[in-house]
Amino acid sequence: MPHLISPDPRFRVSFLAAVQENLAEDEYFGDTLKRELAVYGDSWHEPDGFARYVAAVREEELEEGRRPDGFVPGSWYWYVDGETYLGRIQLRHRLTPHLRDHGGHIGYGVRPTARRKGYATAMLRDLLPYARALGLERVLVTCDTTNVGSRKVIEANGGEFEDERGGKLRFWIRTGR
Repeated sequence: MPHLISPDPRFRVSFLAAVQENLAEDEYFGDTLKRELAVYGDSWHEPDGFARYVAAVREEELEEGRRPDGFVPGSWYWYVDGETYLGRIQLRHRLTPHLRDHGGHIGYGVRPTARRKGYATAMLRDLLPYARALGLERVLVTCDTTNVGSRKVIEANGGEFEDERGGKLRFWIRTGR
């Protein structure tokens, strides 16, 4: 049964296959994948290099952890089924003015070959207790105005539409459902 886990080096082969799927579709999970490829892409194919990547991703959730300039602490979770990486979701621990308008607390992506199976809806649902544990009573989730699938995922998880800003639809989801 698919479930959320902390990033884990044992999913290297499946994760890298998903990266290739995303690249073939010209999808970069916002700019996250571009940033990751620039920093880790040359070493991902080696187990030690991928383990360093996983350690760095996990460190991003620590208040004092290393992360790109201007980024807030954020916890990454991978959605997996058996040995297969299906997608990922990030919970940003707080909002900056930019995140309030464009990014929100949560960002997620499902690998292209695993789409339209309800995984994004399940990932978002399963993440809400983690947000609640951080003390967030509600979370902001945004999507492009043209992303009908993501809008349906957000609404299926109780997303209440607030407004549109700069091509992004903004929804609030209560975490104590």
